[in-house]
Amino acid sequence: MPIADPVRTQLDNIVRANPVVLFMKGTRHFPQCGFSATVVGILGQYVPKFETVNVLSSPELREGIKEYSSWPTIPQLYVGGKFVGGCDIVREMHEAGELAAVLGVAASAPSVPAIKVTEAAAEAIRAASKEAGGDPLRVEIGPRFEVDLYFDAKTDADFAIETSGVTLVVARDVAPRAHGIAIDYVHNAGFRIDNPNAPPRVKSMDARELQALLASGEALVLLDVRTDAEIRTAKIEGARPFTAEALEPLSKSARIVVHCHHGVRSRRAAEQLVAEGFTNVFNLEGGIDAYSSVDPTVPRY
Repeated sequence: MPIADPVRTQLDNIVRANPVVLFMKGTRHFPQCGFSATVVGILGQYVPKFETVNVLSSPELREGIKEYSSWPTIPQLYVGGKFVGGCDIVREMHEAGELAAVLGVAASAPSVPAIKVTEAAAEAIRAASKEAGGDPLRVEIGPRFEVDLYFDAKTDADFAIETSGVTLVVARDVAPRAHGIAIDYVHNAGFRIDNPNAPPRVKSMDARELQALLASGEALVLLDVRTDAEIRTAKIEGARPFTAEALEPLSKSARIVVHCHHGVRSRRAAEQLVAEGFTNVFNLEGGIDAYSSVDPTVPRY
């Protein structure tokens, strides 16, 4: 079916208005397919700002961009109003050193990332390294900032970093995502990574934490995503329904806690808020069911 004129006009406007635009599944901070995440990760190494368009937001847009570019898959990268290609082409250009010229930026070699390792983490790494045959610890950070730590031999494509008496290896294309991270180790919990480069994510809050915050009077917005019937059955004092009207006056940095019955619906809603730019969003783990165990005035159902 030919692309509809309004969709073609919309695509024309997007492509012409943005020097670099990626049509993808999801958003820059929340890619919803691995290929989109890969291209986002590559572009982030060259340009700090670029536009993304979530094709999942509209079936017309998703199908329209395929005909518009005569390219059957997503993601699709446009630079300077011209179609560059999909994931495989972008990755090949990146690996061949050609992408910087296409983007109009100076190619620069990645620098050695600064990584902090606490003494507790260093001790755990040294103990595990002996069992692993003495290889250094590889720090792998994916396009979505997922972290993997494992022992692996250094290659020519890696940086070797000596810190806190241990050796880490980081692939050069991973280095920008690894700069500034801190690695800690908590007994019975394992390694914990603090990455200042990672986009905001939904944080967890348990029932006792919420109860203490409500009692302290600290500023927070408690949003309830349950149905009206559920709210009539049981309610946390101060909670308001999850509506567009409740969100409209809030700043993007407001501390927001979202809850439902058991914490599943609320996590989806919280992820939606983060995708819309809210940066301090919590999910009440276990929902109002868990909260009723610390506040007997809230009935269970």
